[in-house]
Amino acid sequence: MHDTPPSAQSSTGLARKLGLLGLAATGICSMLGAAINIVPFMLQRSVPGIGPYVLPAYIFAAVPALLAALAYAALSSAMPRAGGSYVFASRGLSPYLGFVASFSQWFGLSVAIGVVSYVLVPFIRDVVAAVGWDGLATALDTGPVRVTLSLLFLWISVGINLRGVQNVERILVPLMFLMFVLGGVVIIAGFMFDQADFAAGLAAREGLSVPDTEATFGWGRFLAASAILFSSFIGFDSIAQAGGEAKNPSRSLPLAIGIAVLVVGGFYMLYTAAVYHAVPWAFIAERAQTQDLTAPGLLGYVLEPRWTVLIVAGAAIALVNDLPAMLLAVSRLMFAWAEDGVFPRWVAKVHPDWQTPHVALVLSGLLATAAILGSHLAGDFFLGVDILVTSMLVNYGVMCCTLVTLPRRAPEIAADMTVLSSRRLQLPVAAAGVLLLGLFLVVHVWKDLNADVGAWYFHSTPLWIGVMVLASVIYAWEVSKLRRAGVDVDAIFATLPPE
Repeated sequence: MHDTPPSAQSSTGLARKLGLLGLAATGICSMLGAAINIVPFMLQRSVPGIGPYVLPAYIFAAVPALLAALAYAALSSAMPRAGGSYVFASRGLSPYLGFVASFSQWFGLSVAIGVVSYVLVPFIRDVVAAVGWDGLATALDTGPVRVTLSLLFLWISVGINLRGVQNVERILVPLMFLMFVLGGVVIIAGFMFDQADFAAGLAAREGLSVPDTEATFGWGRFLAASAILFSSFIGFDSIAQAGGEAKNPSRSLPLAIGIAVLVVGGFYMLYTAAVYHAVPWAFIAERAQTQDLTAPGLLGYVLEPRWTVLIVAGAAIALVNDLPAMLLAVSRLMFAWAEDGVFPRWVAKVHPDWQTPHVALVLSGLLATAAILGSHLAGDFFLGVDILVTSMLVNYGVMCCTLVTLPRRAPEIAADMTVLSSRRLQLPVAAAGVLLLGLFLVVHVWKDLNADVGAWYFHSTPLWIGVMVLASVIYAWEVSKLRRAGVDVDAIFATLPPE
């Protein structure tokens, strides 16, 4: 099948087996994890001086995320195919922009998968420390052990994905509900205790007092923090990437996106507010400079060890859930490129028994492996987070632009849009989305380029530009091959890919 011209294909080999609950779980599990348990606290290192303004920055970051989610929901209702964001932009905006933006997205998310695998180990360390196994906790902080465990988590998740989307769904859905239950313990505990309780716990455990630090609000820091916290809402796009395997996709895809964004957004706010209610921001800001912090580890100063173990387990489940959900998304992007012929065709091979793009899954796992090694060598996983933020800001901006141009470029496809179908709604949503996402992108790039780092390759922006150049070269090479073979390239992008 994969040696024929794209226009001649009638079936991808994928099967529509994901229901609404499985789709929502894919998005929710892609969003919850490091985003909620680490980023709001390690942000004090990445954006020094943000201090007590983390929660307001979170709320502000949610606005462009909601606008991008509306664009995704609308486009997915009209184009429910594997590799959603690539298909949306390549049909509704520009094949080239669709490819390079989604390539950037694939790269950023694959790096994020490696980062999540890498930061899982501190959660295990906190569990071990909570039960008094200090020697093992120290060993888990050593390089060889941390890297080995990270790789093990990653490739187990690749294996789960290889066995089929129903296998992923059976694992994600029950763990998602367990994750919310255990996360609820954090919320309750955070509001039960106050900062005086924390100060007493810190004095009892370490003989230290909470730092006396004042904070000054600054718009530059606030916007930089919001741009990073925007990454917390990245993940609902994984629902669109699974569009080729969704049941009743025109209805279930937009609905799952809405459920994921609203449920996770509300959970984020409660969770972050609870932790900062119990733990003084000044302590978090000081300790984040020298240690990777987690929400459960911070609450361990006020909770009994058994409760700390429980909430760390919940955080670990959230992180584990990230991996198979995100791997599903990134592999479908590669699959969609290859199906269109703008990426090597062998990448689109589908396993005959499991009906999964096994080659794309393995390749995405290899890039995530490189991200694990890179996070360890850099000594700071926020480089991976910064690359992801840049990639997704660009990609979500492209989705908002596509919402504007689709009716003109492909009116037949746009006619099938069942969400946000009125132009009077599409245009203001898209314009506001482009404006805010563009603002976040400028602030994020400015912060990155002005960061004091040890070498140029610790700046995420030059690395991201290099990825875009690589994507451009791949696109030009593959399209020229198609044209030399006599394939009508314009016809490929004039219609939707096969189901």
